[in-house]
Amino acid sequence: MSNQANNTARASRIEVAPWAYNPSAWSQRIPICILAAVATLMATYMALYQWGLINAVWDPFFDEGSQNVLDSKVAQTMDRWIGIPDAALGAFAYLGDAVLGLAGSTRRWQYRPWLVILFGIDVIPLGIVSSVLVILQGAVVGSWCFLCLVTAVISLILAYWAYDEVYSSLKYLLLVWKKSHRISVVWNAFFGIPTTISRQAGDELMREVN
Repeated sequence: MSNQANNTARASRIEVAPWAYNPSAWSQRIPICILAAVATLMATYMALYQWGLINAVWDPFFDEGSQNVLDSKVAQTMDRWIGIPDAALGAFAYLGDAVLGLAGSTRRWQYRPWLVILFGIDVIPLGIVSSVLVILQGAVVGSWCFLCLVTAVISLILAYWAYDEVYSSLKYLLLVWKKSHRISVVWNAFFGIPTTISRQAGDELMREVN
């Protein structure tokens, strides 16, 4: 029984081209979720200050720099534009990263491309926006915020870690299109409705680990 179980476990491990691993595996997604959860807590903490629920923000390096950034005209302008503090928006986005990272199976790159792409839309633009905001801190505000810098770095790491799974889903959908040249078939594949062509495309991208 044990040999049969080991053989089944080995057979269930897959690699998804062009990667030497499965980008939807839990080992790939759990670190993203943990890091996103950490960033959620940091962003929520800063949002509490911007909402006036706490009086100060901890900063081990820049003294009152964090407060200067969070109280800056840039932050106030964004608050007027989006209706909530920018840190709160970041907290919601990071929470979305964590939730979307946990959703779906280890074959979601094939079975739920819509979910993977939604995950990528939440993760990758967030990394870009965070980088822009960090640049604005130094160029416009003239102060630095330690927790803002940390969350910006986390955003870039998350974007880097999420890229492979998004790429695999897009490659899968492109292969479905090349095989069918029918929008309806691609649309079904996008929403996880199986067809003979989508199964063939998924099988072509996967290989079992020996």
